[in-house]
Amino acid sequence: MHYQITEDSRGDWYRNIVSLRKSADLFADLVEDPAHAAILAEHELATKLASAPQPIIARPFEDAELYDPIAQAIAWPFEHPAASRYSTGRYGVWYGAGTMETSVHETVYHFRKNTLASEAARETAKPIVQERRVHLVHCSAALVDLRPLVQADKRLVDPDDYTYCQSLGAELRAAFQPGVLTKSARHRNGDVIAVFVREALSNPRDVCYLTYILDPRTGRVRVERTPGRTWMVLDVS
Repeated sequence: MHYQITEDSRGDWYRNIVSLRKSADLFADLVEDPAHAAILAEHELATKLASAPQPIIARPFEDAELYDPIAQAIAWPFEHPAASRYSTGRYGVWYGAGTMETSVHETVYHFRKNTLASEAARETAKPIVQERRVHLVHCSAALVDLRPLVQADKRLVDPDDYTYCQSLGAELRAAFQPGVLTKSARHRNGDVIAVFVREALSNPRDVCYLTYILDPRTGRVRVERTPGRTWMVLDVS
């Protein structure tokens, strides 16, 4: 099969990842007075065995690093390879979307599917909430353009079976291609990229926070940009 290389991939792409709108305070559940929380924080820093150059107690876990946009928006999938559309998990792949709406459709699908895989989640009557952060990340590489092939080969956008795409991803990566530009499997007419090379990505910038609110009974997900104000609603396809 002949593949074309496109310059359309050079530019900014949306990266939509799980991230708290506000970091959790480790002592918030222990005391009500902020002054008392400060005393506990000082005591924690003074007595912990490992010291750090800056306070890290405002993070959800004791050893979490301060927010690093490069680590979170770019490096994570390369440092923590997992199975995905273009990888069986032997190597990491970074995914970005051409619009924020496409990034929402892609990530809501996985949020809903992964959450409702839990019997406890399916049986609860309460909404299930996930907070996310959206970045813009620059891609400097010209990627393999699969968009012209999607209409003739639906395996490229199969909603569930990634076997063909994983084989294709391994083939292209072995041929030293930096990644692919293709159509979204979750958002009609949306474009996405899958990048195999960390060095092709740079300049992460914050765009906004999002909140996903899943109704486990219907599968409907309500998306908020401003807390308390609905921005998008995605029903089960």
